[in-house]
Amino acid sequence: MIIGVPKEIKVHEYRVGLTPAGVKEITGAGHTVLIQKDAASGIGISDEDYQKVGGKIVPTAEEIFKTADMIVKVKEPQASECKQLRPGQLLFTYLHLAPDPEQTKLLLESGCTAIAYETVTDRNGRLPLLAPMSEVAGRMSIQAGAVCLEKKNDGRGTLLSGVPGVLPGRVTVLGGGVVGYNAAKMAVGIGADVTIMDVSLHRLNELDMIFDSRVKTLVSNTQNIEECVCHSDLVIGAVLIPGANAPKLVKKGMLKHMLKGSVVVDVAIDQGGCFETSRPTTHSEPTFIIDDVVHYCVANMPGGVARTSTFALNNATIPYTLRLIREGWRQALKNDAGFANGLNIHEGKVTHPGVSESLGYPLHKLSSIL
Repeated sequence: MIIGVPKEIKVHEYRVGLTPAGVKEITGAGHTVLIQKDAASGIGISDEDYQKVGGKIVPTAEEIFKTADMIVKVKEPQASECKQLRPGQLLFTYLHLAPDPEQTKLLLESGCTAIAYETVTDRNGRLPLLAPMSEVAGRMSIQAGAVCLEKKNDGRGTLLSGVPGVLPGRVTVLGGGVVGYNAAKMAVGIGADVTIMDVSLHRLNELDMIFDSRVKTLVSNTQNIEECVCHSDLVIGAVLIPGANAPKLVKKGMLKHMLKGSVVVDVAIDQGGCFETSRPTTHSEPTFIIDDVVHYCVANMPGGVARTSTFALNNATIPYTLRLIREGWRQALKNDAGFANGLNIHEGKVTHPGVSESLGYPLHKLSSIL
């Protein structure tokens, strides 16, 4: 099999689909890996590093899309990339299709088979290929929020840790999953006043024990959200419904009651965002302001720490990539129902319930395809 790794072309995206360690595993099994020239130069991995482990460097993405049986990426394919995909070709990457009708349309038209990292589940229903980036984004959310709170960035001018004699900043985290836990961990670590909200009492109990009562926990409902958000310096949006649009927990009308210069960091923006006023931004222009509230909605947050993110992601994805290569995608998905949940599109058909419901496409059951 020929596996292709194109250079990412999204704005300020320096991650790469395979590290040299992953390429070594694949070439050692007798397969070919094509890597676009300078695909990982932004994170200090040279073309020579790939060549040493059997990778072949090609000059253009066009050659990779034309030749490869399987494309391994990080971010969702951009329009120019979607148009190069073809029937019979396998795409393995993050997709986040529910809030992205244009990408979905182009992938359906391409006839390719697309497996999304973010909807693969394990035997416990967790999201093993999303978790590494959720960990990174959760931790980054506090870092980014703290910078946005500085006055020069139109923030409130609050130091989250406070200082002796001055109260710390208030942080509200909406969602107690992987993103929310990691955000809270960072916020607690710097001494902020932290509240985590979740719909699951069981999860809130777990978080209370994990943090040894160093955070406040609240059931997520409209009243509690309104009260917390309106008194917070920093609000982290960390909710997720796998494969579907994120629920809009913070309505536009709430913003006028929030503190002037407060900050929202919408980590759920890849799935449409959980603030009604959110829209995707980039690392080049990460923020915008509505009703004196600073919005940070970068759609590829982990790309800001691309080297760490690449290695963290590959630790999780390489075993799945090897299974696709060894077994073929049909057999690999037949053998693992959780892996099968990653199939979003196949030969012009939508195969994931979340995508079908969000965008109105007919749902084609996996059983009819596998």
